Amino acid sequence: MAASAAAAAAEGETKRDLSILQSGRPVEGYLNTPELIAAHEKKTGGAPYFRFPPEPNGFLHIGHAKSMNLNFGSARAHGGKCYLRYDDTNPEAEDQVYIDAIVEMVEWMGWRPDWVTYSSDYFAELYAFAVQLIKAGKAYVDHSTPDQLKQQRELREDSPWRNRSVEENLLLFNHMRQGRYAEGEATLRVKADMKSDNPNMRDFIAYRVKYVEHPHIKDTWCIYPSYDFTHCLIDSLEDIDYSLCTLEFETRRESYFWLLAELNLWRPHVWEFSRLNVTGSLLSKRKINVLVRKGIVRGFDDPRLLTLAGMRRRGYTPAAINRFCELVGITRSMNVIQISMLENTLREDLDERCERRLMVIDPIKVVVDNWKGEMAVECPNHPRRPELGNRSVPFTDTFYVDRSDFHTMDDNSKFYGLAPGPRAVGLKYSGNVVCKSFEVDKNGQPTVIHVDIDFERKDKPKTNISWVSATASTPVEVRLYNPLLKDDRAAIDPEFLKFIDENSEVITHGYAEKGVEKFQPFESIQVERFGYFVVDSDTTPDQLVMNRVLSLREDKSKAAVAEPAQRKKK
Repeated sequence: MAASAAAAAAEGETKRDLSILQSGRPVEGYLNTPELIAAHEKKTGGAPYFRFPPEPNGFLHIGHAKSMNLNFGSARAHGGKCYLRYDDTNPEAEDQVYIDAIVEMVEWMGWRPDWVTYSSDYFAELYAFAVQLIKAGKAYVDHSTPDQLKQQRELREDSPWRNRSVEENLLLFNHMRQGRYAEGEATLRVKADMKSDNPNMRDFIAYRVKYVEHPHIKDTWCIYPSYDFTHCLIDSLEDIDYSLCTLEFETRRESYFWLLAELNLWRPHVWEFSRLNVTGSLLSKRKINVLVRKGIVRGFDDPRLLTLAGMRRRGYTPAAINRFCELVGITRSMNVIQISMLENTLREDLDERCERRLMVIDPIKVVVDNWKGEMAVECPNHPRRPELGNRSVPFTDTFYVDRSDFHTMDDNSKFYGLAPGPRAVGLKYSGNVVCKSFEVDKNGQPTVIHVDIDFERKDKPKTNISWVSATASTPVEVRLYNPLLKDDRAAIDPEFLKFIDENSEVITHGYAEKGVEKFQPFESIQVERFGYFVVDSDTTPDQLVMNRVLSLREDKSKAAVAEPAQRKKK
C-alpha cells in the first residue's frame, strides 16, 4: 500500500515543472500523497504559487531584487500568484521602518503581491502544530543552556529532558506560553534525529521565550517560533508550489520535509540557488550598519550602496535592475558578477529613456569679446527620439564651460578643447570660439577666459564642448561617486573598513541650464558629454543636488573627464 501510494504521489508530482523538481535533492518525506495533491490543486486551481519572504530586520538590496525577480517574475510568467510574506519571528531585530521600506521597494521594483502576509499572522496555527507534535511524542520542553545545547548537537547526545512525558511537556509548554519562564530558561525542541549526519536534524529548537514587543502583533505572544519551525509550515499553509531560497538553506532541506511529513501537510518543491555577489559592493547588513553608524555613508540609501533605496537614489531604474537579474539568471554555482555588467545594463536603459541637458561640473567663466547680447538656440531633447521635441536654451555673451575643457597652453596634440591660439572650438548647438586670452587669480589659477565667436562656423572644429549661460542657469551641487571599496576583500574580511575609499564621494558645484531644477527627485537626465545624472532626494527649493549615475561609457579614461580639478571631500 505504501509503495503504491508513493508511486501515485510521484506520478502526480510530474505534472508540475520537472526542471525545478529535479534540481532539488530528494530527501525522505518530500513527496506528497494523492490526497494532498488533490487538496492543494483544489485551493490553487492549478496556478503555481510563489512567495518572497524577507525578514524585516534591514533594507532590501540587489540580492533581494534577484529573489523578487525570480518569485514575482515566475508567477507573472506562468499565470501564478505570489505572496509578499514578512518573516517576522525575531522581534528584537525587526522594526516598522523596515516593514514600510520593504513594501515600498517591492512596489518600486514593479511587483504587485497578490497577498501581503506576516509569519506572525499564523502564530495561532503554529502553536497548534507544536501542541500536535508534543501529543505525538515528537517535541519536548528543554532547559539546556545555549552551550549545553551546542555540545549535545556536536556530540550527538540526547538532552536529559528528551524523554519527558507528553503530559509534562504539554503543561510546561503552556507555562512557556503564559510567561512563567525567563528568556533562555526553556525552549521547545522537536524530537527528530540526534544521530543524523545533518546538524539541522538534531532536535532543532521550535519555540523560545522572548519578552520583546513585536512591531506587527505587539505583545500578544511571549514565545516565538524559530525559522526552522516556521518557514516550511507557512509555505504549506499558503499552498506554495515553489519554495526558492539561497544555498545556505540547503542543509535545512531534511528538517523542512521531516516536519511537513510528521504533520501530514502539503510539501512544496524546494530549490536552492547561489547568492548574488557583485564586485565592489557590501551586501552584509552588519557591515552596512557599521558604515551608517560611523557616518562613512549618508545612510542606508547612500548612492554608493547596493541597497535598493541606495540604487534608486543613485539613479538605477527598476527596468535596468530587473533586466540585470534576468541576464544573471539562477544557478547553484557560486559566482561573482562584475559590477560593470550591472552598470552597462543601466546605461542601455538610461540612454533610451533620458532627455539630454547641458551642465558644467567644474565651471570656469567665459566672456565673448566680439559679440554682446542674448539669443535662443534650439536643442533636441533626445537626438534619436524626435517625438520628445526640442527646447529653447538662452545663449549669452557670458557663459560657463567645464574647467576640464580648458588648457592654459596648447601643448597637447590630443587635446581639442579651449587653449590660447587660433584653434576654433565648437560650442554645442551654437558657434565656434577661439581663445584670445585668459585671466588668473593670485595663485595663478585661470578664472576667466576671453574668446571671439563665429556663429557661421567657417572652420570645422574637432570637438564641441558643453556650456551653460551665466545669466540663465541653475546652480547645482554635484556629487560624483567612485567605488566605495578599494578591494573586494572587504566583503569577507572582518577588518573591512581598511578597504573603504575615503574619496568615494566627491562634491563640487556647477551650473545646469535653466529648467533642470524642475526635475523631481530620482528623475535622471543625460548631461551631454559628462554622463547620466539624477536629482538627489536632498534637493530643496533653494538647492538643486544631483548625483552622477554613470559616465557615458565604461572606459575609465573617458569617464575621468567629469572629475573636477580640485577634489573636495564630503
